[in-house]
Amino acid sequence: MDWKKELYAKEEKPLDRLVDAYSYTSIFRKIAFIGDSLSSGEFETEAKYGERRWHDMYEYSWGQYIARKNGLTAYNFSKGGMTARDYMDHFAENNGFWSPDLAAQAYVIAMGVNDLFWRGFELGSIDDIDTENWHNNKPTFAGYYGQIISRYKEIAPDSKFFLVTFPKIHYQEDKLPGMIELLYQIAEKFENCYVIDLYKYGPDFDDEFNKNFNLLGHHNPMGYIVLARLVDSYIDYIIRHNPKEFMHVGFINTDIKYKD
Repeated sequence: MDWKKELYAKEEKPLDRLVDAYSYTSIFRKIAFIGDSLSSGEFETEAKYGERRWHDMYEYSWGQYIARKNGLTAYNFSKGGMTARDYMDHFAENNGFWSPDLAAQAYVIAMGVNDLFWRGFELGSIDDIDTENWHNNKPTFAGYYGQIISRYKEIAPDSKFFLVTFPKIHYQEDKLPGMIELLYQIAEKFENCYVIDLYKYGPDFDDEFNKNFNLLGHHNPMGYIVLARLVDSYIDYIIRHNPKEFMHVGFINTDIKYKD
């Protein structure tokens, strides 16, 4: 076996292979998934007279699929309709998500659809984020997103953060490049931050994909498994290609001191 080729071949790109067995995501024993309906396993239904209803069913969320597959604990810090502004203004506080008892070794953040598409909030720029004092962040999507990372870095300073882009979708694509570029800039600004770029490396969420994996405006049970496999395999790729950055994961949120 050529372990170098198997584990981190330089020519390999994210999602060249999807992991079926235990992935390297399993080095994290607790992961928090921060997001909106698509992070909450939300199913959309249509009543008799065309009335739409939305149901957060967390056991079907891609975070919980990843957890069950890898034998880890997943926290759903998410809800349908969530925005970065709402998360910081009241949602996290009201639900106790700043509690040190819920500190995770990794945080996966997947939001922006409601902020930019449905609520029309200003995207902002990387300059809206003050990493030294999050209270100084500007009231833009960038500013609130940066606040979320900063708050959790206060609780779990050595945790890893994975920032998920939009996949390839075919509405309002004019807003996607700016948002994706912002996430890469945020990952550069904060330590221990990585981008999961589903737009560049993931599948095309076209009409054929939606027929098989969507239920009205959200995913069906199989669709959430697709997302789980994509995110899980992408994190696996990041870890395999940066092993030195993850060798101390077992000490995160413990009192154990180590020396390189």
